[in-house]
Amino acid sequence: MEHSLMDFYRAIEDTSAKMLEAARDKDWEGVVRYEGACSVLIEQLRFQSQEQQLLPEQRREKARIMQRILRNDAQIRTLAEPWLAQVEHMFDGQSQALH
Repeated sequence: MEHSLMDFYRAIEDTSAKMLEAARDKDWEGVVRYEGACSVLIEQLRFQSQEQQLLPEQRREKARIMQRILRNDAQIRTLAEPWLAQVEHMFDGQSQALH
């Protein structure tokens, strides 16, 4: 079954929304899992975009979808910053012990 490019953009948007929900729930394993799913979808989109073109109306929808994905990403980063700082702090002493 062949998917249209818009199917991929919508799937990426949906997955990014699930990623944001996982981040809000502090489910960092879920965030990583959805991030992996996004990566797969993006690769499939890249492959399909070599063979398909978007119509002008689809390009406008794509732009709206991309804006929502970027907003989700910004919110995920804001939510993840304290967690990332905590992880970095946990490894601060270990990095010296490894050298």
